[in-house]
Amino acid sequence: MIYEYLKNIDFAYPAAFALFALLPLLIWWYLKKNDRREPVITVTTIHAFRVSSWKNKLKGLPVFFRVLSMSALILVLARPQKKNEEQKTEGEGIDIVLCMDVSGSMGSRDIAPSRMEAAKEVAEEFVRGRPVDRIGLVIFSGESFTQCPITTDRNALIAQIQNLESRKHLADGTVIGEGLATAADRLTKSPGKSKVIILITDGKEDPPETRLIDPLTALEIAKAKGVKVYTIGMGAQASTIVERTGSQVKPQSPAIDFIDVALLQKIATETGGQYYRARDRDGLKEVYRQIDQLEKSKVETTNFQKVEERFLPFILAAVIFLAIELLLRFTLFRKFP
Repeated sequence: MIYEYLKNIDFAYPAAFALFALLPLLIWWYLKKNDRREPVITVTTIHAFRVSSWKNKLKGLPVFFRVLSMSALILVLARPQKKNEEQKTEGEGIDIVLCMDVSGSMGSRDIAPSRMEAAKEVAEEFVRGRPVDRIGLVIFSGESFTQCPITTDRNALIAQIQNLESRKHLADGTVIGEGLATAADRLTKSPGKSKVIILITDGKEDPPETRLIDPLTALEIAKAKGVKVYTIGMGAQASTIVERTGSQVKPQSPAIDFIDVALLQKIATETGGQYYRARDRDGLKEVYRQIDQLEKSKVETTNFQKVEERFLPFILAAVIFLAIELLLRFTLFRKFP
């Protein structure tokens, strides 16, 4: 407990420690004082005067407590304190919704360790680097869902990103339109002057029969709400459809890229955003870096130092040691004239 209290202490005036050099002088003065010649009487034997007393053994106790008291006072003069460095960040943030594809194909391992894991890791880094923005999370596969409303709680949002898994949350399929519309709806009541959606997918519109909104309708919704959309096509290589005849597997040619580049480019261009292609984790990080550069927040960071004075315990210790010394000096070790 005492160690925890003392380990982070700094001293404002460390030069005061030079006063510790006076303590040996005090001890020397005390020893010299006790060695002074005093009046004596001469006797033939001292056998009767040999008295072993605990008072004689402890006669230096008062000066010991005086040294402790002076040591504590020197520490007080050095001004012990604890300094806490704090940072205050203020600014005008941007409202952003991450709209992420969590369909089964996001579990592909052409991007190590998988498309889904890479997307999660880079999105988490992006969130940590936007300290004043309000950010939300929408996911989609065969349907769309708001995983985390727009918030400034970074820890809550990051926890939701880390818990994402492909083929787990929603029905099979890929409904880019519904994902985009849901993300745009999250920004409807947003107070921010700048509203941005970052849509990431590795496929094309592959809707179930229950689809409610197609991509072009969702695009018109985003445009009407003044939302800028950055689209990212994710995947290292084009997928190849294969034909199986008995035990033989015959790839079809040419290979097919399932990413609907034309649609993603149209969504980005008509909303004032940009389309990117990410073929690996580093490429995805570069995409987010470019978006981060394009969508700047107005941030003011103020560093300040909070100082907590810690001299009170040392003052109390000095008073206690001095009181003990005086008590001993005028009671047990009192000298009579």
